[in-house]
Amino acid sequence: METPDSINTKNKTLTNSLSNNWDNLDENTKSILKKIWNVITYKWQLQILLNIPFLLYWLLDKKIEAIHQFNLEIISKLNLPDWIISMIGLSN
Repeated sequence: METPDSINTKNKTLTNSLSNNWDNLDENTKSILKKIWNVITYKWQLQILLNIPFLLYWLLDKKIEAIHQFNLEIISKLNLPDWIISMIGLSN
C-alpha cells in the first residue's frame, strides 16, 4: 500500500531525476530545447501540460494488463447498448 510519504518520495525521485537529466545537458542542447518550447504557443503549452496525466494513463492502460482488465470489467458492468460497445471497438 502506498502511503503519502512513499508517494512524496516517488515524486521527489522523479523530480530529481528530471532535474539531473536537465543539468547533464550541455548549454547548446538546453538553449535549443528552450527555443523549441518558446516557439510553441502558450495555449499549446498549457494543452500539453493538461494532457500529460491522460497520456500517462493511456500508456499504463496499453502496457500493464491489470489496468486494461480492470477497465474492461468496468465497461462490462455498465450494461451499455450494443451499438455503443461496437463504436468503442469492444464487440465480439
